[in-house]
Amino acid sequence: MPAVRTRHLCSVAAALVLTAAAPAATAATAAPQDPAGLREVLFVGNNWDGTADVLESTGDFARIGRVDVVPDKARRMAEINADPIKWIYFQAIRNSVGEGHDQFADDMYTTPDGRSVVVSRPSFADVVSVDLASGSINWRFPVAGYRADHMAVSPDGTRVAVSASTANTVHVLDIGTGKQLGSFATGDKPHENVFTKDGKYIWNMSIGDVNTALDDPFWDWTKGDRHITVADATTYKQVRTIDMRRRLDAIGLKNFSNAVRPAVFSPDESKLYFQVSFFNGFLEYDVASDSITRVKTLPKNPATSEDRTTWVNDSRHHGLSMNPGGTKLCVAGTMDDYATVVDRASLQEGPLVPAAKPYWATVSGDGKDCVVSESGADQVTAIDFATGRKVVSVPVGDHPQRVRLGHVPAGWTGPSAG
Repeated sequence: MPAVRTRHLCSVAAALVLTAAAPAATAATAAPQDPAGLREVLFVGNNWDGTADVLESTGDFARIGRVDVVPDKARRMAEINADPIKWIYFQAIRNSVGEGHDQFADDMYTTPDGRSVVVSRPSFADVVSVDLASGSINWRFPVAGYRADHMAVSPDGTRVAVSASTANTVHVLDIGTGKQLGSFATGDKPHENVFTKDGKYIWNMSIGDVNTALDDPFWDWTKGDRHITVADATTYKQVRTIDMRRRLDAIGLKNFSNAVRPAVFSPDESKLYFQVSFFNGFLEYDVASDSITRVKTLPKNPATSEDRTTWVNDSRHHGLSMNPGGTKLCVAGTMDDYATVVDRASLQEGPLVPAAKPYWATVSGDGKDCVVSESGADQVTAIDFATGRKVVSVPVGDHPQRVRLGHVPAGWTGPSAG
């Protein structure tokens, strides 16, 4: 994506302000060339079968290869079966957030040289680097606690931040060695992580306890401490925390959850767009004024039950991306079984594209399409940002979730996991 120059004014005692020093680049700006000898691709994490499908990053999104991200499964299972506490947590993950399945591939990023893919594995409570030529594990980092979750990669590709969801901690690792560079505390159940474009800060969103049946707004206080933690990405010290509860209450949304789910910055990082638990839509947060400035409610699917306890992990909509020009948002309407492109200026949604439990939204390599993972149909679907209409669907493995751009060596086609 085109570079955007920003400067950041921050203080522990005052609001963190992110101010653009130059206008955002447009989607028409020429994309940078791939590094020599490397090919840009999309990695699709198939969470329930422990694989990652590798697709073309543009065009027809054809599958290039597949990677087994649990080649050490027998060894990990032996360790879990030998430890009663690990076994209890393993079973709890399977029967709660896993919907009766193990979670083996949550998030992933490739190393700058394209030789390895780094994957967070919730059920194994770790992060591993898998060699893309041999399929073997280069390094393994066990996270604190008993579950690994969402990750983020630094703008220069050298560091990954991973949420350790049962330990209320984010670890920051060297992507090449797996060595921990630092960590910081978060709210309850850290989830999404976002690096700022200059690599100076990490924003972490904690979502609280999403597995209880106390989903009525009256019981919202039982969900735990949910807030955004802004951390310095050099010292790993907390710079600021942002609890959306007060900001929601200020505009009369007292019955809204303050559990921030997927989130995306505008190109100049002056606005943050985010989803919250139980809500069919998203909100706009102005960083400088520290306030929620707009709320977009999207259509409900009449076939979707209004019983909140039937919604997966307190989600209603889960997945949000923005085109490089910052003019369109793409929303995965998870429990409402559609995805849609929304005009950022007017907040008018386009066609509702049918999709089976879409779980994530990202941007194609050329910036023209939104790519959503249909976890209920085992496929990914590309939607044209310009028209809001479906381009193509491509079959992938069991329960695709995170979709990330990455690189592999030119000519790479394996190793294959079947």
